[in-house]
Amino acid sequence: MKTESKDKTKKPANQGKERTVRNPAKINADTEYATSDVRMSAYGGLLALMKFLDLIEFKEAFEKNYCRPTRKPALGCYRMILGLIGLLFVGFARIGHFFYLRDDEMLCGWFGVTRLPVVSTYWRYLFSLGRGQSQSLLKLSAVLRGRVWEIRRQMHRRITLHIDTTVATVYGKTEGARKGHNPKRRGKKALRPVMIFIEETGEYLLGSQRRGVTMSDREVAGLIRQVRRYLPSCVRRVLLLGDAEFIGPETVQACEACRFEYILANKSAKPYFGEGGWYRKGEYHYNEGQYAPQGWEKARRFVVMRIREDQKGERQLTLFEMGYSYRCFVTNLRDKAHRVVARYDRRANVEGRIKEAQQEGILAIPSRRFWSNHAYFQVVMLTYNLWRWMQLVQKSQRSVEGEVQREEDVQEVESEVDHTIRIARLKLLFVPARITESHRQTVVKYSVHDVRVAELLDFMEYLDRKREGKRSWLLEVPINRAKISA
Repeated sequence: MKTESKDKTKKPANQGKERTVRNPAKINADTEYATSDVRMSAYGGLLALMKFLDLIEFKEAFEKNYCRPTRKPALGCYRMILGLIGLLFVGFARIGHFFYLRDDEMLCGWFGVTRLPVVSTYWRYLFSLGRGQSQSLLKLSAVLRGRVWEIRRQMHRRITLHIDTTVATVYGKTEGARKGHNPKRRGKKALRPVMIFIEETGEYLLGSQRRGVTMSDREVAGLIRQVRRYLPSCVRRVLLLGDAEFIGPETVQACEACRFEYILANKSAKPYFGEGGWYRKGEYHYNEGQYAPQGWEKARRFVVMRIREDQKGERQLTLFEMGYSYRCFVTNLRDKAHRVVARYDRRANVEGRIKEAQQEGILAIPSRRFWSNHAYFQVVMLTYNLWRWMQLVQKSQRSVEGEVQREEDVQEVESEVDHTIRIARLKLLFVPARITESHRQTVVKYSVHDVRVAELLDFMEYLDRKREGKRSWLLEVPINRAKISA
């Protein structure tokens, strides 16, 4: 007789993901050490940047919009600017830091050289830059902005702009440096750059490196008149928010001439508000009225919020009468006063944008020449935008492909970016990579034991799929201006 097992049921197979089995490493003070000739890089995420630049046709846009200086470097203007962008992208703010990147395999492979040029090469090229290059970099940023918005299928019809200035202290002789408002380094000379950010996307729109003095009313008005040329054509309504530094008759006239909505904080004007117009919303009181400050050609709408001194703590100084603290704004919005004030309070987000821009390099003044610093400022902000755009495209990766997102489908108060550039750099850039040759092709390999690799690979696969698709800006038919004018 043959005996059979009574229990013939099969054991269920393990459905979990197979993990790489490895023996535990034993490292102590007696562990041997040696060197290796394997090419490695600490900036493995630069491959994602290369794919992203290819997706938005960065080189084609650069060659078409960049104004070349008189100096002609051996590497060409494109690779010189790309070298500055690569330096800033990995987190170095000063040109002298190229010393630490000259032998990095990812950067050298990107530029097709065995070693990057010496630092003085970039210094000499920076000294040749001026106003023309600064304006062309702004135009380049505007072209790329439109392409990124099309890739994301996110067409904003109404946007909010935040305008603000910061202080860049200088040490030594620098053109344009002046003694002015510098709370952290009182009495020191500084430059005073101005920046305009888009609230919905967190990107930099317009700005410049300025001399270290307070902005005049005429200068602010001139900056506002340039906004339209750097916005995508889909934008219909613009709301401008600014603090008391930017209020003035010419500023208000420029906003109205460009058909912008605006909310500007008031510092010195003292409009009259009727006692019968006060109403309460929460613990605050609100009022509004028409008032024409001295030098203004007509009256504008002013709204005010007040709170009792015993309730506010240290919120504001007393401006009008004892017992209350006031916050006053001029606006052309027709909303209730409390809605106008609540809309202005969202301007606090711009402080975080400016802090990030400072960390990215706008406080690093590389030259004594003012216009060289002016152009370098635009290179820094272009790099800042590249980080923002990569974050936006990565976020759209999680949404349904092919579905156009309209502005009304997105909550106004929702931020488009989940984390700061510093955190994004840790997640998407500082990923070690090994560069090898296989079948006469260069292969970049990442460690399967790094938890960040999965997210990076998913993002690069998404970029590859987008690169294979059609890009709408390449299908545009040029308009014959002569026939239109005829």
